[in-house]
Amino acid sequence: MKNLKNILTGIYLLSLFSVCSGQNTVPTVFATGGELNETYLRYIIELTKKADPKICFMPTAGADNPYAINWWYELCQKLPVKTVVLKTFINSSPEQSTFAETILSSDAVVVGGGNTLNMIAIWKAQGIDTVLMKAYKKGIIMAGGSAGSLCWFKMGITDSRPQKLTIVDCLGFIAASHCPHFTSEASRRPLYEKLILENKILPGYALDDKAAVLFKNGKFLKAVSLDNANSAWYISVKNGKLDEKKLETEIIR
Repeated sequence: MKNLKNILTGIYLLSLFSVCSGQNTVPTVFATGGELNETYLRYIIELTKKADPKICFMPTAGADNPYAINWWYELCQKLPVKTVVLKTFINSSPEQSTFAETILSSDAVVVGGGNTLNMIAIWKAQGIDTVLMKAYKKGIIMAGGSAGSLCWFKMGITDSRPQKLTIVDCLGFIAASHCPHFTSEASRRPLYEKLILENKILPGYALDDKAAVLFKNGKFLKAVSLDNANSAWYISVKNGKLDEKKLETEIIR
């Protein structure tokens, strides 16, 4: 009994320290259906539980496009945040930080949109996928939109290959499939539903461009949206039929 009391006291003190130190210690994913915006970036800042967090932007899916990087700096300009951009299209130099140093010293990671398949391939070649998992388990917020939301799930559909949408395997932080741009691009919804119904991909979460979902410890916590016109769904199969559940969303502005 005394040992149990000591264990419970230790757990309490650890949780109290986490709250008082203002740090997120729970594995967290925040995924948006479309491009990130100021409202959702403020939401990510709040998730870090820090007044002036350091956020790492990863534009890998867009091939480190300078326009995307400029957009990111403009987005952060008026917000209480320090930022760093992690580029993978680089030439080595002694003064550079390693990918691990950059990611693991951040409070949140935000991944931009683009080609999901190429991004995952680059991350695996560079060992970044392993670093991201370590950061995720450490409690560093994982976030992003489009390719930057898809990457955190087990699998989903992507436009990363020629001619048509296809299935892509991702990092698997969330043990479900995912479909961004669910109703904004006409071909996505019917294909995603068909693949789930035929058991070719896992059941999962579909998002309109301005909707988002929050996961803690790998479990769905809540859905949010910028307006009533954008929704989030959980799609699965029950009794051999497609079950499409529109999730209750909190409107944030």
